[in-house]
Amino acid sequence: MAFSLFRFGRFLRSIFSPLAAFVVFSCLLTFVFVLYQPNAGPGAKQRVGWQSWEVVNEGTASGSSTGGTAGSPVVGTPSQADGVDWWNVTAVEKPTVDSASLPLDVWDPLLPHDTGLSEIEITRCFVDPWYAESIAGDLCAPSSTKEDDAYKGKWVRIPRNLNMQSGLMSLNIYYRRTRRHDIPLITDLRILPASETPTPISSGWHKVSHSISPSGDKSFLWYKTEPTLAQLTASQRQQQLVTELDVLFGDDQPWYGFEKLEPPVLEGMAIIRRESVWLTYRRGVHAPPRAPPLHFTHDGRFKIMQIADLHYSVSAGTCRDTPLAPCSNSDNITNTLLGRMLDAERPDFVVFSGDQLNGQGSSWDARSVLAKFSKAVTQRGIPWAAIFGNHDDEDGDSREQQIKYMQGLPYSMVEAGPKDIHGVGNYVLKVKSADASMTHLLTLYFLDSGSYSKGFLNWFGFFVPTEYDWIHQDQINWFLQESSSIDPIERPFSPDTAKDLGDIWKRQAVGQVTPDTRRLAKPNALMFFHIPLQESYAAADTDPISGKPLDVGMHDLEGQGSAKKQDGFFHKGLLQAMESEHRAAGNAREVKVASNGHCHVTENCRRVQGVWLCFGGGGSYSGYGKIGFDRRFRVYDVSDYGETIRTYKRTEHDEIVDEMILAGHGAPAVYEGP
Repeated sequence: MAFSLFRFGRFLRSIFSPLAAFVVFSCLLTFVFVLYQPNAGPGAKQRVGWQSWEVVNEGTASGSSTGGTAGSPVVGTPSQADGVDWWNVTAVEKPTVDSASLPLDVWDPLLPHDTGLSEIEITRCFVDPWYAESIAGDLCAPSSTKEDDAYKGKWVRIPRNLNMQSGLMSLNIYYRRTRRHDIPLITDLRILPASETPTPISSGWHKVSHSISPSGDKSFLWYKTEPTLAQLTASQRQQQLVTELDVLFGDDQPWYGFEKLEPPVLEGMAIIRRESVWLTYRRGVHAPPRAPPLHFTHDGRFKIMQIADLHYSVSAGTCRDTPLAPCSNSDNITNTLLGRMLDAERPDFVVFSGDQLNGQGSSWDARSVLAKFSKAVTQRGIPWAAIFGNHDDEDGDSREQQIKYMQGLPYSMVEAGPKDIHGVGNYVLKVKSADASMTHLLTLYFLDSGSYSKGFLNWFGFFVPTEYDWIHQDQINWFLQESSSIDPIERPFSPDTAKDLGDIWKRQAVGQVTPDTRRLAKPNALMFFHIPLQESYAAADTDPISGKPLDVGMHDLEGQGSAKKQDGFFHKGLLQAMESEHRAAGNAREVKVASNGHCHVTENCRRVQGVWLCFGGGGSYSGYGKIGFDRRFRVYDVSDYGETIRTYKRTEHDEIVDEMILAGHGAPAVYEGP
């Protein structure tokens, strides 16, 4: 009996081990294939292509280093099967700014306020309000009580003196803003002579106590407060509620989203050089349309138009150095010319290369000028960027303020850049491929070359400029850091191939880097800054085939426009940023072209040690020129997915001049110097 139990136990042990292993294995398979749902992990946030590795945020694609803007399109990552281009995904982000968090007692026409106004008043003051505020509070403000402040809101001054052209006494507009739902809010405005009243008159109309006219004419501002916030629907709040007031000097267009209130507060008079003054207002909130990310076309093209030295003023402008007649209002005539050039070229991107404002006492209200300088571009929905010239901040607002305003214009891609280096507006934009890989194919660098570095009579509080500024060492360091952060791609780019790059350098030998040879290298780059380098006037490279200097265009019509001093940006920066550190890359520079403005009748392209240094040429009738020298605009036509850079100039008479290839197929031989 004992023996039988022993044998039975051995039998159970013989089948238990395989059975247990089978059960454990079955459970493991069930867990792996049925129960376990793996997390996507951080790899889901990476777009890994054969061209390059690039980390992007889920649901967005960044064309630059800055974050998203309220109202900008959310760029998705559809596959090619979706049939939708990645830059055309136009789902709108919810605004990132909560209007309830916006200050009620600060005037800023760029704030997306949907909060209504409850009261308007106008005051006359012998003391400048800014000075009064800095000494003892706002002595020019209308009277108020703590109860009124709590009920209707505190008085807010629009810092735009309506009387700045007409006399010593300041004429100021104040309003109150409130979030209370039981306060009647302003929905309509009128400017009427003293003897007239709004028609039809109702109990909702109120007349301000002081005239709004800086001149002797007595005109008064009327405003209507009828419904409360609680009585307005969301649609009525957007269409009827007055949410901001502003002042425009000159007769051009108001700021985006604003309307002029007829008639003008002050009529302009050309005889005494007095500009019109307009009260402008905004209903609801109008977020400016944002530019889509910069991208090549599907056939690998990207066209840039450079607009140099507009020199716009608060006035309509004065024509200079042109046989064009009549030519009494140069800014508007230039805008017409710009529109014709844009329609002829149809660029993908526009660069304003400095001196958008004339300075010299004529652009004393920068916001009024900034509202019109990009009008021809924004009306056509073209993305644009800008850099500063030496005249832009001579009058009025600082560069920091102007950057903020430019970012509030439609289709602007302007960036302020880092705050810890010289200048305002040092930034980088990337142009990507049209396919789903969104490969970075072209780099655009923008630098602030400053204005003036030195003057005399400084100790008396005056600044009379004697020397131009330059690109400083900290900007050079910043550029090299940005350049080093750019990943190489396989060039030439092919949107529909997928090769392994493991042995690409093994297949190359020294001297074999040509446009037809696949290689790992950074994308080509273009750079824009206003004041040229001293090297723009140095000896040009020699074409080894023709033996002629690589210098095309006119440059002897005016003197040298570079700064007298420098920190060596050409040698320390441009010549140090290479396509690749690999020995097979030779002397190929990352930046193929550095393009400037500043010199209106200089428009040549000169290659120096492998880098093309080009000028845009003057494109405005408001800036100086030369009789017989047509206004012109430089175009950079980039093709072959960033490999080929062609340039030419289109003149005011629609002539194409000095067409040449700077890089790629058909370009002069690669620089072989040290």
